[in-house]
Amino acid sequence: MKKDIATLIGGFLTALLMFFGTIGISFDWFTTDSINAFVVLISAFIALVINGYAVWKNTFVTKKAQQFKENALKAQGLIKK
Repeated sequence: MKKDIATLIGGFLTALLMFFGTIGISFDWFTTDSINAFVVLISAFIALVINGYAVWKNTFVTKKAQQFKENALKAQGLIKK
């Protein structure tokens, strides 16, 4: 899914570049290379968000999760308190 989103954005920006070229508008910074760099940036950002979410969900950082961890360990007899 991550790759599909990046491909969709890259395709849209490429179509926009072609459209601007057709009507005679050009920007020095808006090139195929800048589009490719932006797509790589978007892909990396999506990967970072997914990894951050996975770390957040799979560790006991919130107070509720820490209580759950402590209660689960108590129930198994692994800690005494």
